[in-house]
Amino acid sequence: MNKNEVQNVKITNADPSALGLFGLAMVTLVASSQKFGITEGVAFIIPWAIFLGAFAQLFACINDSKRNNVFGTTAFGAFAFFWLGVAMTWLIQLGVFGEKLVANTDVKQLGFAFVGYLIFSIFMTIGAMETHKVLFIIFVLIDGLFIGLSLSTFGIMPEVAHELAAVSELLVSLFAFYGSAAAVLNPHFGRVVLPVGKPFGIFKKQ
Repeated sequence: MNKNEVQNVKITNADPSALGLFGLAMVTLVASSQKFGITEGVAFIIPWAIFLGAFAQLFACINDSKRNNVFGTTAFGAFAFFWLGVAMTWLIQLGVFGEKLVANTDVKQLGFAFVGYLIFSIFMTIGAMETHKVLFIIFVLIDGLFIGLSLSTFGIMPEVAHELAAVSELLVSLFAFYGSAAAVLNPHFGRVVLPVGKPFGIFKKQ
């Protein structure tokens, strides 16, 4: 082989969205059970928040970046770090890092974090319009979740806001399970087994 000859090697990465959506589906399913009062406490939600909510979505984020998918990288990465933040918050509230840290907590700071993620989720919802309709629905429901979390954390219509957060989170889980299944089965069988709906086609040039 000529020493000056250049070889281009193309590495193809599998679409990581199925795993990322599964991680989202699992953690929101477990977390919503506590919001509905079916389960109590957050101790057993923490492992799912870390390993499914955070690590599974972070894995999807990293692999989406290798596919040059800015939207997927940003979405999965942002929510991976969200669940790490939530898990850390629960650990602080449970006194894992000492009573002095618990004594210095202000729940309104968490409320501002929810508002920040609501802003993020809103513009990601606009972006999701040009992916597929299932993902768009998931983001609309995430908007509802953060509206509920923000209001309830600030003590604004707490009962209604809590109910909105609970219902939205459960529906996020169900649609994320569907989206994950579609991302696995459709390419696996080479045909549309579970339809996800075409992009709206409003912003992208056809």
